Amino acid sequence: MSLGLTIIVVLQGGFSTIGTLRLLEMAGVLVMAGAAMLGAMAIVGVRMAGWKEPESEADFERVVLRAERLAREGTAAEPSEDEFMDLDPYDDGDFEELVRDAMDDLPDLLRTALDRNVAVVISDGGRRHGAYGLYNGDGASRDDYPDKIIIFRDTLRRDFGHDADVLRHQVMITVRHELAHHIGFDELGVRDLGL
Repeated sequence: MSLGLTIIVVLQGGFSTIGTLRLLEMAGVLVMAGAAMLGAMAIVGVRMAGWKEPESEADFERVVLRAERLAREGTAAEPSEDEFMDLDPYDDGDFEELVRDAMDDLPDLLRTALDRNVAVVISDGGRRHGAYGLYNGDGASRDDYPDKIIIFRDTLRRDFGHDADVLRHQVMITVRHELAHHIGFDELGVRDLGL
């Protein structure tokens, strides 16, 4: 409607002499002028940012990777991709770092559950247990012996050590899985959580 009123004003060579119609024409012209200014600002902003429509899948993927990199750089708490790639999953110290990262990445609600007398330890006894992790305890320990979450380094390395990203993800899932047992979920309940 604003575009139509603006065209009428231009074709007439000015605003109408009728009061109500003149106000409508003025409103239409103002709306169109504002829209033109916003459009011009958007075009200038896009050009200044150097952004253009991706022309192929490869271009689109580069845009996504750049956006993710910029997001990581903006978050000081997260390690950069380069820092993670420097970690060697077969180095015991670096594996411990993966477990610490998994615990640091826990949601606040789960992180507070770790404060309730539970120890997180790393073991190489996973083959014997046929597991990636194990929870020992009753979840309500009030004695001097803490409940224990065991992360089995040997089986995690064996099955996921070929890819650092996959190993990192599986360590995170294992920590959360065993912590869910500590909170009180049985095996079916943990599976329902997607862990």
